[in-house]
Amino acid sequence: MNIDIEFLKYPIGRFQKPETITLDLIQDAIATIKSFPANIFTAVNLLTIAQLDTPYRPGGWTIRQLVHHCADSHMNAFIRFKLALTEENPTIKPYEEALWAMLADYELPIEPSLTIIKAMHLKWGLVLDTMRTEDFSKTYFHPEKKYSQELAEITLMYAWHSQHHLAHVQHLVLREKW
Repeated sequence: MNIDIEFLKYPIGRFQKPETITLDLIQDAIATIKSFPANIFTAVNLLTIAQLDTPYRPGGWTIRQLVHHCADSHMNAFIRFKLALTEENPTIKPYEEALWAMLADYELPIEPSLTIIKAMHLKWGLVLDTMRTEDFSKTYFHPEKKYSQELAEITLMYAWHSQHHLAHVQHLVLREKW
């Protein structure tokens, strides 16, 4: 099967910030973020150890690494949200996600990260649900991107991130006929 590498990397396409971010888009993104723990659990629950250790694309992370990455990435996102909600345009700390994926904890079974995702998304969902409309215009400064990002954009970006990595798993399962 000959599949385009761009499709394997971005099965739902690259994130694109809408020209206008509406409250409906934000609410849809919140629903996606809140449903991610159940969706990722369903996608990986019946996979064998060998399947979890299969890269979702040539040169890509294994499903195991991807689950651990989602826990780490979404924890960082949640902390960044809380910083933006409690400080004036704080500068966030970037991290080398590819290097984090090489650390020993990414070799653990996926259950600890699934537990983190479930608990952290419960907390994140509550914060998102209780944010006022004006809170979504609060910002943090990303030193690598060299600009401030609004929480409205970040909400949409992490909804995309959830669907992006979920699609990696789902498409691999379909391609391999697991």
